[in-house]
Amino acid sequence: MKKNRFFIGSVLVLSVFLLAPQGFSGEKNNPPIITHSFAIEKGPYGSILKLYLEAEDPDGDMFRVATVVDQIGFGRYPTDWIILKPQFRKTLRGYLQWNTFSSNTHYMREWTSITIRVSIFDKAGNESNEVIFPFSFETVNAKSVSIQPPSPFDQKDLPRLGNIHINLYEPTLMGDARRVWED
Repeated sequence: MKKNRFFIGSVLVLSVFLLAPQGFSGEKNNPPIITHSFAIEKGPYGSILKLYLEAEDPDGDMFRVATVVDQIGFGRYPTDWIILKPQFRKTLRGYLQWNTFSSNTHYMREWTSITIRVSIFDKAGNESNEVIFPFSFETVNAKSVSIQPPSPFDQKDLPRLGNIHINLYEPTLMGDARRVWED
């Protein structure tokens, strides 16, 4: 009987520690916070797109950046993950770089719209707020579009936090287009 009480008591105490918000590892549950963000809203297909982010984490354990792209006419692409370097675990200010030219297609229809969603996860799995960047592939006059980022991203030598590896598809070129014309 004493052994059963000891066993049940041990299981209860262990359960409390394992189910407690901080558990044994001492992980905290404060998610990262993206405080500022910026990206241009239009540009030609194949351009190098920079998504500027400034973020902080009270726990100092930012771990990876999630990037999701939604494309009208295609849908949602799989999440792209960028692992952050140790110097960016507490605070970061820099940009994610995405070469929009894709190995899947050499053509993207003019005015194709995409939505880019970015959030940051910490080591405990807590997700930051999500920032949303609308973008449209358009031939633009370089003089009419400012690519100079605003404050706090207007400093020289901002670090590249990582590269986004998402290959886009042109939905109208998917499948065998010759078959449509032969029928």
